[in-house]
Amino acid sequence: MDVPRSAPPRRRIALIHALRNSVDPILDSFARLWPEAETFNLLDDSLSAAVESEGRLTTPIIERFLALGRYAAATQVGGRRTDAILFTCSAFGRAIEAVQSESSIPVLRPNDGAFEQALDRGRRIGLLVTFRPSLDSLSDELRDMAARRGLTCDVRGVFVPGALAALQ
Repeated sequence: MDVPRSAPPRRRIALIHALRNSVDPILDSFARLWPEAETFNLLDDSLSAAVESEGRLTTPIIERFLALGRYAAATQVGGRRTDAILFTCSAFGRAIEAVQSESSIPVLRPNDGAFEQALDRGRRIGLLVTFRPSLDSLSDELRDMAARRGLTCDVRGVFVPGALAALQ
């Protein structure tokens, strides 16, 4: 007798955004690449402005990330908890690392997959950014990822002035 298999439970993924413009592209990607996932969105569109005005990630900004991560991890719907958190903002590496360090669920950065693919393809990597504060942090993250693989890489980063404003 064949016993029908039940479908695996849908994964609940919290998407945390620092820009309004991040919401639609990430939702489109989930719909196309992982339609079975159940996503929900948290947006604090003042985070980028805070980093830009401070010129760096400060303790209060990191605390805001921790609060968003805690809220996302604790959110339940129908008794189902969040399975993972994906930050869609790439300029906040240290803040995302702080959330990772205290979370019991996976916490991912938007650039992890792209950086892995870049390192699989070569050691000279060009990096274009639309948000100036992300230039150094992303370059450092890429070099750190390479070092964890036992590799070195030559990262050439360029900030593209006006690109983010044009997107917005």
